[in-house]
Amino acid sequence: MHTTNTTSSPAQDPVKNDWEFAEVWVDPMLSPPYILLLLSNINGNYRIYDPAQGYKIVFSSNSYDEAQLWLLEDEYEPIQGRLLASELA
Repeated sequence: MHTTNTTSSPAQDPVKNDWEFAEVWVDPMLSPPYILLLLSNINGNYRIYDPAQGYKIVFSSNSYDEAQLWLLEDEYEPIQGRLLASELA
């Protein structure tokens, strides 16, 4: 006889709200465009996440310029505008 575990999963850790801003970057040469997310935290770290890979970190830096250069080298373009954490609070 096959049984299924129906107990609830453990409680999720609350989301850390330590990010400062987020930018969306796209590779417009693909259809549909491929999207990456650049996230800056309050400690001055810049991480690039790939939503298609479960938000895996694909690049990390202590400099916005380095993160931006990494994206530009792979021919990504920023979507105009920036989402600021302070505007959501």
